[in-house]
Amino acid sequence: MSILIKNGHVVFPDKVEKADILIEGGKIAKICAKIAPKTVGDDLSGAPVEIIDAKGKHVFAGFIDMHCHLRDPGFTYKEDIESGSNAAAAGGFTTICCMPNTNPVLDNAQLCEYVRYTPIWGAEVFPIGAITKGQKGEELAEMGLMAKAGAVAFSDDGMPVENGGLMKLALEYADTHGLLLISHCEDRSISGGGVVNEGYHSTVSGLRGISRAAEESMVARDIILAETVGARIHIAHVSTKGSVELIRQVKKRGARVTCETCPHYFSATDKEILSYNTNAKINPPLREDSDVAAIIEGLKDGTIDVIATDHAPHHADEKNREFDFAPFGTSGFETAFAVGYTYLVKPGHITLSELSRLMSTSPAKILGLESIGVGQIAEGARADIAVVDLKKVYTVDAQKLVSKGKNCVFDGWELSGTIVGVITVAGIVAREQP
Repeated sequence: MSILIKNGHVVFPDKVEKADILIEGGKIAKICAKIAPKTVGDDLSGAPVEIIDAKGKHVFAGFIDMHCHLRDPGFTYKEDIESGSNAAAAGGFTTICCMPNTNPVLDNAQLCEYVRYTPIWGAEVFPIGAITKGQKGEELAEMGLMAKAGAVAFSDDGMPVENGGLMKLALEYADTHGLLLISHCEDRSISGGGVVNEGYHSTVSGLRGISRAAEESMVARDIILAETVGARIHIAHVSTKGSVELIRQVKKRGARVTCETCPHYFSATDKEILSYNTNAKINPPLREDSDVAAIIEGLKDGTIDVIATDHAPHHADEKNREFDFAPFGTSGFETAFAVGYTYLVKPGHITLSELSRLMSTSPAKILGLESIGVGQIAEGARADIAVVDLKKVYTVDAQKLVSKGKNCVFDGWELSGTIVGVITVAGIVAREQP
């Protein structure tokens, strides 16, 4: 089937321009001001044509999430590959990369193949393999074999590699084989037992705080190691102004460091914990106003390369308990774009093209997925598309999320930017948020 998207405002890397897009064979065949429907499918094949009228809408390259949790295998009551893929597509994502903290851990080629080739109907799924066997931080996993089985990066997310010597060895191995390590930066000897950001709101709430030093000290260690080895490293879910500054300085020295932040770190603060709402229990924790300002500045000046979701779905029974005992994490696929548009683009911090770069072009480049044509709107690229109504304002209702995980910190928030349609490798996903 050929697909013709007409009358949309297409978001390119350097501009937004009204144009039509013709899709044939799963690829973008033509982009120009006007494409007449009668010119499509004129060959003898008689292929049917699906026409999508995007008048008044914006057309983006499908978003790429390089940091999410699908809980499969082992915790499929929270999420599974199919439900996560569908939830991601509902949020405009066409490619997602899932972390290895499953049961069993994604630390071998067979499990990576299971994730990579499980049938899906939404966003395409790539596994991120573990750096160490069982995420135990004792012995390197077989990263080379996992890469051949489809893993696009490696991380012990949730269980940081605490042994500096082992992390250095992992970086050396990864550099030799052209692999990417993603570091969950947390010194657990500092953060141990904490549940929220250490500061005024932890004091008044009586909840045990996590010092920003837990994140920043590990960021410093890992960027120094990467700079020493000359290897690439990607720092996950940056949340503090100190981390932003550390990364800014090492980038100026030419180190091969990239990083990401998440929507909740540029839109929410630790004030959310004052109601003891466990959906606001996130790791790293929500920080303070000054950190939010620093994250936004880092997105503006290019210090921060990517917006990822850290989508962390949990069962309602797990979150509906005392704050200290509830698990960390928020469901993030279906609100990520709207939060980015509402809190970054509408206030004038960044442009639509820059938001597209942070959510599509940059993660594709970092992960090496440009070679398969994702993360861009260009002739010859893969037809991964998200159509968005920027004018539509809605109130988030967590119970209506496609994800199994209804634990969303943005529940009840008013956001602008509604996903109205998605085209993925699996086909057309019709979607309009409530």
